[in-house]
Amino acid sequence: MTEVLNEQGRASRLSAIWAARYRTPARFVALVALLLPWSTTGVTFALVPWLIAFAFVDLKAFPRSLLRPVCLLPIALFALALVGTLWSEAPWAERLHALGPPTKLLVIPLLIYQFERWPYGKWVFAAFLVSCALLMLYSFAVSIDPRLSLKLYFSRGPYQVESGIAVRNYIDQSQEFALCALALVYPTVALVRQGRVRLAALFALLSIGFLANMMFVVVSRTALVTLPVLVVVFALLHLRWRAALLAVGTMALVAVSLWAVSPHLRATVAKFQSDYERSMESHSTSVSGMGSRLEYWRKSLRFIADAPLIGHGTGSIRGLFASVAVNADIDPLRGEVVSNPHNQTLSNAVQWGVVGVLVLYALWFAHLLMFRGAGLACWIGMLVVVQNMLSSLLNTHLFDFTSGWIYVLGVGVAGGMALAEKKEQR
Repeated sequence: MTEVLNEQGRASRLSAIWAARYRTPARFVALVALLLPWSTTGVTFALVPWLIAFAFVDLKAFPRSLLRPVCLLPIALFALALVGTLWSEAPWAERLHALGPPTKLLVIPLLIYQFERWPYGKWVFAAFLVSCALLMLYSFAVSIDPRLSLKLYFSRGPYQVESGIAVRNYIDQSQEFALCALALVYPTVALVRQGRVRLAALFALLSIGFLANMMFVVVSRTALVTLPVLVVVFALLHLRWRAALLAVGTMALVAVSLWAVSPHLRATVAKFQSDYERSMESHSTSVSGMGSRLEYWRKSLRFIADAPLIGHGTGSIRGLFASVAVNADIDPLRGEVVSNPHNQTLSNAVQWGVVGVLVLYALWFAHLLMFRGAGLACWIGMLVVVQNMLSSLLNTHLFDFTSGWIYVLGVGVAGGMALAEKKEQR
């Protein structure tokens, strides 16, 4: 009897040691999520201790887990970028610099493995939500007094004060707020069904705060395009058809109301049409957001036609734009030299041809399939993937820093949790 009790005590102590060892890397991932809306440098430094802590967990099954498509495809995209440096004609400094953005995708298999086995993913979601909520409140303060913006103190060189932008830029801020506003819908509905009205009211208030900031303070046009589509996705996936029609009708009514009371929203939408009209004018030399994108896309299609199969190689975009640029003093629009065509598909196609596009779409599709089903993890994961796919029509958000890391954390953490739930159900 004594030996049995001693054995049980020894097993309990070992279990506590292993639990503590698994909690440590989860805390560092939560720290990354906490810092992501505020600091790029902080995220980079927080990743180092997480990788060290991850190396001390049980990795026996890790090689086998890499063979699944959800883990293998991010590695394949990075490997393609790495091999693509061999046929690129860009300087090696530009090739290595362009290799950096796809590197973050290698973190996805690590996160899936970690959170598939140790149930601490909600820490990461909570940390990101709290951080974005603080950023939202700070953004309201900056809209009242733009001198409070942290960009005045941490940006390099002269900086023009922008109302409502607390850190970085309005595109990243809008992406974060739109993601949080919609991610809160699922737990709010679930809490109401459970009778936990107070917590549901708090989540609903936070969601309204994020939307109010976007409608009345600052919002990106990318977020305006993706937000209605994401609402429709939620209605189709999680509501019955009558409730889905009611939700879509309510969204339309709210949109009309916001249009009537928000001059900022009307000005942002009107800029779509004005930019397009300016870009379509004959011999137009004015530079606008839409006009620049259209010019980038036209040139990118020509570059793709020159090397459709494997592209021009990693880091080749800037050199290709420089080779066809005209004098910027004569034509500023056609004289721009960029390393980003503001479209994820075109960015992959220019550098790695049809092969790069196929790997990209396979990655998105595999991650979408991973989030089939009900539950918070599936909803957040589906939301992250769909938002990234839609916003990548107007930007290279898979490779951009903030949006790219949102994708990595969302797919990695939520993917691990979703796979664990499916295993338990089986």
